[in-house]
Amino acid sequence: MAAGGVSILEYFNEDEGYNCGYCKGASSSYSNGMWAHTMTVQDYQDLIDRGWRRSGMYVYKPAMNRTCCPQYTIRCHILDFKLAKSSKKVLKKMTRFLTKGEGAKGIVEPMESFNEDIGIGHVPSPCTSEVNIDLEKPLKIVSLEEVPTSTEVHEKPQTDSAGDNRDPGEKPTSAEANATTEKLNSIPKPGRGPDPDKPPCRKAKDLRRERKLKKLLQKQQQIGMADVSQHQEATCETPKALFLQHQDPQGNQPKSLEELTSESLSPDAVHQLEVKLVPVSLDDPAFNESFNQSATLYSKYQMAVHHDSPDECSASEYSRFLCQSPLQAENPPDGPDLGYGSFHQQYWLDGKIIAVGVIDILPRGVSSVYLYYDPDYAFLSLGVYSAVREIAFTTELQKTVPNIGHYYMGFYIHSCPKMKYKGQYHPSELLCPETYNWVPIEKCRPKLDQSKYSRLHENPNAEDEDRLQNLNKVLILYRNTKMPYNMYRRRQKRANDEAVVQQYANLVGQTCAERMVLYRN
Repeated sequence: MAAGGVSILEYFNEDEGYNCGYCKGASSSYSNGMWAHTMTVQDYQDLIDRGWRRSGMYVYKPAMNRTCCPQYTIRCHILDFKLAKSSKKVLKKMTRFLTKGEGAKGIVEPMESFNEDIGIGHVPSPCTSEVNIDLEKPLKIVSLEEVPTSTEVHEKPQTDSAGDNRDPGEKPTSAEANATTEKLNSIPKPGRGPDPDKPPCRKAKDLRRERKLKKLLQKQQQIGMADVSQHQEATCETPKALFLQHQDPQGNQPKSLEELTSESLSPDAVHQLEVKLVPVSLDDPAFNESFNQSATLYSKYQMAVHHDSPDECSASEYSRFLCQSPLQAENPPDGPDLGYGSFHQQYWLDGKIIAVGVIDILPRGVSSVYLYYDPDYAFLSLGVYSAVREIAFTTELQKTVPNIGHYYMGFYIHSCPKMKYKGQYHPSELLCPETYNWVPIEKCRPKLDQSKYSRLHENPNAEDEDRLQNLNKVLILYRNTKMPYNMYRRRQKRANDEAVVQQYANLVGQTCAERMVLYRN
């Protein structure tokens, strides 16, 4: 049967539980899974918005109310994205390395002084033995690097004890006390220099800002307070806002995400970084030419970071895990120039691949699948850097395809400290596991602090709007023939088959159940 434009799936019952890689619990993690022989990007988009996620050809959904570490689908609004200070620090660190070579191992800071940032993505549970797929171990995620807060060092005044022969419990005389007081007062105070009457040191930019603000206020007084009041009332601006309005837009305005990520592309840089987007296809020359280098990098990463054996990260395992994709490449007229489907975003440093981000471009957003990188460049925090670059890439896509408005970061696990870092990308939402509505993460945290599993939607009466309503309309592929379930039921009366089909349809929703085809043998 031709599969063009049709999703064909095999569904497997909920497994009996497997060892959790997050809390290390034995047989405590549960999920449902499907083997996707082929899948349209629209179907996968709708499945992601119901809590599903793929690993290679395997698509799975955690059993949220049973599993030990509930995994909530998380996405970030790219139009309102706010770059965190820690992320800005990573971008600046990359810029310094590229432009001046600063920060390289053995030059400024050793590699082991940096936290390991793996990137955004999830490696799921083991699949059933029916499809013979050995899914990866859970990803080791380390929180974003936090900017250390500076601590002031205050000198403790010490008295000169030379020649002091008093007993430890003896009180000093009044003359000695006065001398000690005068000596303490003469010690320079922190930040004031030798002159205690000198005001504390201030940054030059603060002084310049204050002078500009004073000049602006003087100018307002010259114009007349009445005119100023009318102007402020019309514009609803404070003197501070007026001051910011008069700043030089070239030098003092905050830089956009696009500007921050493109700073590293200066032709005069010591190192050259190029980011290439390559379709995951054997028909693509760029993909084939870089396959061996990418596979070698993947093996190096898995053995160094996840301590896999060579057999666990061979070229065939690499291909199965990160190169095989059920998504059908589509290039509609109203879609992005590169089309929809699975891609590798390769980071080339001086002609060598140092990192690869695996992503899926979907009708409503970009989904991050996995990231692997050269451990020798861990000091560059490539996990954070690639995530910001992928958000910037999603923002660029949105300019030509308005429906692309989100960056899907995989799963957020509130009970696992290593997986909570994804919530630092603002603004983000979590998917309610019962209603499949998106809820701002700030509203979810109090509930998740009380219980690992929680219905996130605030309305207790809200329901799943795409819940199964008509089992007879579920599409079945049986003996190479596509048919609705009521016709299939008349042909095949297998024990417990209806319960399995109904469970599948409940999990994928009525819309997908009527559009995708469930294979039954």
